[in-house]
Amino acid sequence: MNIFVGSLPWSIEEADLRESFEVYGSVSSVKIITDKFTGRSKGFGFVEMESDEEAEKAITELNGATVEGRTIVVNKSEPKPEGERKSFSNNRPSSGGYNGGGNSRGGGSSYNDRNSGGGNRGRY
Repeated sequence: MNIFVGSLPWSIEEADLRESFEVYGSVSSVKIITDKFTGRSKGFGFVEMESDEEAEKAITELNGATVEGRTIVVNKSEPKPEGERKSFSNNRPSSGGYNGGGNSRGGGSSYNDRNSGGGNRGRY
């Protein structure tokens, strides 16, 4: 069973998390989610346990526990439905960024023009 663990202290490491769950049974994997640019923990992670019964016991015992002064959240991880994931692909039409795309003679108004109430008046 895959288990979500949230509100983790920033300083906790995967080995520490594994140790906490191994008290309740065999742990297949542990992953603390980190920021891809800084490498810093995002404060949540996932623990995979082989036995559903052992996982349920761990969830019951550890949900609401205090770790390094923080109350952690532990529950069964449910995969997000595919339609609810953010997609940053090119599926939507591009407006060319803040300036409405194209050149300054064309239709789109710029970011500053929208805020000042003007169009592309006098901009050639």
